[in-house]
Amino acid sequence: MIQGKKMLVVSAHAADYVWRSGGVIAKYIKNGAEVHVVVLSFGVRGESNDLWKKEGATYESVKAERFEETREAARLLGVENIEFWDLPDYPMAPALDENVRERLIRKIRDVRPDIILTHDKMGEDVLNPDHNAVSRFVFECSIQANSNGVRIEGTKTTRQMRLFGFEPHQTELSHFVPGELVDITEVYEQKVAAMQCFKAQSHLIEYYRQRAFLRGNHIRRISGEQSYRYAECFSSFFPVAGEELV
Repeated sequence: MIQGKKMLVVSAHAADYVWRSGGVIAKYIKNGAEVHVVVLSFGVRGESNDLWKKEGATYESVKAERFEETREAARLLGVENIEFWDLPDYPMAPALDENVRERLIRKIRDVRPDIILTHDKMGEDVLNPDHNAVSRFVFECSIQANSNGVRIEGTKTTRQMRLFGFEPHQTELSHFVPGELVDITEVYEQKVAAMQCFKAQSHLIEYYRQRAFLRGNHIRRISGEQSYRYAECFSSFFPVAGEELV
């Protein structure tokens, strides 16, 4: 049941949340969930190669274009709750300090999400160490948000939420293990429109169209539901826990 759920998405760079979970984000919003997105960096240094080829490009000009791209993509997905923390990237790990840690724990406690989406739990993205650093960081902050001993003024401890990891770009090379397949057929065109905002990484648009088609094949085969055409895939940080096998 999607209606009434709360989801927090933590994206290392400006486009990660769109490539890897744009369909699920749009689907949850369309069906009555409350979705919050935190974009930690604009990916100026590591994910904006095409923009740097423009004559006269500077750090600030590239960042401004990335901001406009991701803001429009978020609008197309229906995202109203989005924050841009503007951390440096490539590498990002040094920026994930205690101030940012407290900020994310506070964000988790404020949103009180049922679900957190972020980078894959294996932390083995073969081409992007920023994604690995963010995965570990978000996991740690989620656990600390649940701890009564982590005292942050004005916040209340959360209860355990579900954590899911994005499917990385280089799936097989990164040892990604699928844990959940989610049908995104009803919002697939929204996702495509959002992806087309990213002129800095236009080479990835067709790749993620094909990935949604491939995962659509998988979800049809596994579920038996032939109306599923497109899907996104996530790892699960924790086993499913309940009163029956599901």
